[in-house]
Amino acid sequence: MSEAVAHLGMTDITAAIAAQQLSAKEVVRACLLRVDDCNDRVNAFTAVYAERALAKAQRVDEQLRQGVALPLAGVPFAVKNLFDVAAQTTVAGSKILDTNAAAAADALLVQRLEARGAVLVGSLNMGEFAYDFTGENQHYGACCNPRNLAHMTGGSSSGSGAALAAGMVPLTLGSDTNGSIRVPSAFCGVYGLKPTYGRLPRSGTYPFCDSLDHVGPMARSVNDLAVAYNALQGFDASDHACAQRPVELIDATQRSRQPLRVGVLQGYFDPPEFADATRVVDTYAKALAATGARVDYCQLELAEAGRSAAFLITNMEGANLHYEKVIAQAEAFDADTRDRFIAGSLLPGAWYLRAQRLRRQYAKQAAQLFGHYDVLLAPATPIRAPLLGQKTMRMGASELNVRANLGYFTQPISCIGLPVICAPLLQADSNGPAPALGVQIIAAPWREDLCFMAAAQLADTGTTRSEVVATTKT
Repeated sequence: MSEAVAHLGMTDITAAIAAQQLSAKEVVRACLLRVDDCNDRVNAFTAVYAERALAKAQRVDEQLRQGVALPLAGVPFAVKNLFDVAAQTTVAGSKILDTNAAAAADALLVQRLEARGAVLVGSLNMGEFAYDFTGENQHYGACCNPRNLAHMTGGSSSGSGAALAAGMVPLTLGSDTNGSIRVPSAFCGVYGLKPTYGRLPRSGTYPFCDSLDHVGPMARSVNDLAVAYNALQGFDASDHACAQRPVELIDATQRSRQPLRVGVLQGYFDPPEFADATRVVDTYAKALAATGARVDYCQLELAEAGRSAAFLITNMEGANLHYEKVIAQAEAFDADTRDRFIAGSLLPGAWYLRAQRLRRQYAKQAAQLFGHYDVLLAPATPIRAPLLGQKTMRMGASELNVRANLGYFTQPISCIGLPVICAPLLQADSNGPAPALGVQIIAAPWREDLCFMAAAQLADTGTTRSEVVATTKT
């Protein structure tokens, strides 16, 4: 049964439970078996809450018998381990936080999902303190890409992508500062949403870079992603960045009455050195054009400067957050993370101010572009998932550091907080499923609806899809 449930999406599960073909407890039990089957190979989960999950599933079944409406009844989900889970210590991919007190309550987004009948089953692997694009964690081990276990998942929401692709759960939550939802979504071949900065509250999550931190859902279909996003929305005053905006429910079956205006980003986003990634964008652009969309080519002139600004802001805010821990327990950090925090603590404050000014200028330029286009398309990653342990990648005649540059295309978009859906393009080779690539579907602030509209139209064409690919242990 666990194999069958692994292929079910969120809406499949809720439909089966509503038809009394399955109970919530049966679904959760099958999910836990699937995790047990797969996790020793994929290493997506760092903690499994079996007792809590089964008790919650039983309560969901009781509520359904009493006629309580639960739109996410029985949907198992898991969260990046920087989300608070009541009675558990929030480790954020580190060992240095192990001695902290356990969380008093679940993170707000966990509460919102469980209030609608979803069931938390565990916490997921991630890069230490979210400062990572690889999915390789010195303390908890590398998270392996279910599409090919010899390859990286991407990070820092590594377990969030891998758990979906392996069919362990149909829904995960991740965070994205510079691409940490979009990179693993692309590599693992799933959908991920980085919403507008301030759209979803970060309450009850461990921070990294306040100016750039986002939280969002990941799923295996556009519809499931929309259902999760609808459940997560709402203002919360405990996150100062959370905007007081109305909940705008997404209907992923809705199609635009007017042709979408699509801008394919060129220049910085179209380097010949990363031709595989840009060919995927062309594939998506042609698919949208076939649906009637008006496709044109454009540039974000300040994209490269925006990426530099995001680098500085991330480095300096992260360094400031962890300064005292680095001074007191430097040896307890992953060496790469520690060294980046040390470097950030040495940068001049004037650089940070210049970076923040550049962000405002860059946001104005982007706003002008959205006067002409509904959505913009750009690659999600420069290359397919590297091999585990790979340190460098090629860009023309240059060797670039993998860890720093897998966010080459995502960082400029995070810098100004634009909403993005990463949609996957899957391929196979003679050995079976190959690491995937993805495309960023980008809209103006607060226009997640347009991201979903374009993603759904692409799904209609069969261009984008996700699939369960991991095999169970023998």
